[in-house]
Amino acid sequence: MALSSAGVGSGLDVKSIVTQLVAIEKQPLKELQTKAAAIQTQLSLYGKVKSQVSALGDAAAILGGGSGWSTQKASSSNAAAVGVSAGSTAAASALSVSVQQLARAQSSASVGVASGAAVGASGTLNIEVGSWSNAAVPVFTPGTSVPISIVAGDTVSAIASKINSASAGVTATVLRDGANERLVIRSTTTGVASGFRLNSPADAGLAAFGFTNPSDGASFSGQTASDAKVNINGVDIVSATNKMTDTIPGVSLQLNQVTTAPAEITIESDLEVVQKNIQTFVDAYNALNATIADATKYVAATKTGGPLQGDATTLGLQSALRSMFGSTSVGSTFSRLSDVGIERQTDGSLKINSTKLSSAQQNLTNLKNLFTTNNNDPLTNGFGLKVRDFSRAMVAFDGQVTSKSTALQASITRNSKDQDRVNDRASRVEAQLYKQYSALDAQMAQLNGLNSFVTAQLAVWNKP
Repeated sequence: MALSSAGVGSGLDVKSIVTQLVAIEKQPLKELQTKAAAIQTQLSLYGKVKSQVSALGDAAAILGGGSGWSTQKASSSNAAAVGVSAGSTAAASALSVSVQQLARAQSSASVGVASGAAVGASGTLNIEVGSWSNAAVPVFTPGTSVPISIVAGDTVSAIASKINSASAGVTATVLRDGANERLVIRSTTTGVASGFRLNSPADAGLAAFGFTNPSDGASFSGQTASDAKVNINGVDIVSATNKMTDTIPGVSLQLNQVTTAPAEITIESDLEVVQKNIQTFVDAYNALNATIADATKYVAATKTGGPLQGDATTLGLQSALRSMFGSTSVGSTFSRLSDVGIERQTDGSLKINSTKLSSAQQNLTNLKNLFTTNNNDPLTNGFGLKVRDFSRAMVAFDGQVTSKSTALQASITRNSKDQDRVNDRASRVEAQLYKQYSALDAQMAQLNGLNSFVTAQLAVWNKP
């Protein structure tokens, strides 16, 4: 019998009766669903805690290693003439830099040729790469020689393209001067060791280009190669380039102009970066502390607790963190975080005392040691190391935070299965009830039919 017909024979509201009986069977679902919501909230919180513990570990790792402290800043009193940058290996220093000559590349220019016109002759232009002496009449020491084959139909642009394709250590450019074009050949790098020589072509057509070399004296058309000449703290230095990266470890000088007065260069620790790293460390701890405090709090006015109130793992993590941040380190004249201005507040958070931290930064070596000293002992190691290692252990595969998250996920899975069992039982009970009421309906229908027949018969019998 279809469910919609139940009660036809008996006259009872079977659907309402069955619905109420099934609801009684499903009553355990409410408690299970409430519990599932609570566990899901706890799981979400532990996901947040795990992320914040990782962030704290990352911030501690920066302070526990060299990267958090090996930051230098460089300044120049005349950056337009001498630019400077410092890397992590640079040592604090002061430099007085005088630029007497800039490094430059050799260049040589041809005479003008009508724009777009062919040179009208064939031959070979030999480009020899080598070095020129600094004598009054420069002497060339040849290196490699690259021949450039030219045909009569070549234009200046075609010749420039051939030179650039030859990878001869020079580049060629077409310079348009009104109605004429000039071929400009330039060394690819600066310095006297990167010069070149153009062999005088035998072909009269090529000779018409008018190329000259530095050894030609007054007739030379172009720019001679030169090395940079610099005096650093009284020491004369020659450089083939204007960017000096190897002269002072970790320091790069960019020579831009000849100076009339020394440029004063200062290399020093970048305390702003150090302070920023410490602030990131404190902020990471405070974020984690706030999450745990809010999750475990009890509000007396409403008599309600946080989702993790009384949770042993969470309270244990909170206690361990506060104990560690209040501990001591061995290997520095500073032993506690409070010694350098990282002070605990009444709510368990940390706050930086800028005056104390600024004072500690003047003793940068010991401030660094407070975070980086490795005593192979988690109790006395520097705070960068002990907090880093603690955090990594908490979020490791078998760490407490990870294990708690895994346990909560398992509880949600079990709860879901319990809800499925309640629903399955309720479905079976519903089917059984409808089956029973369907049978009752059939019997009641038969009885009602019999009652009607008997009543009719009695009426016939009782007629006068």
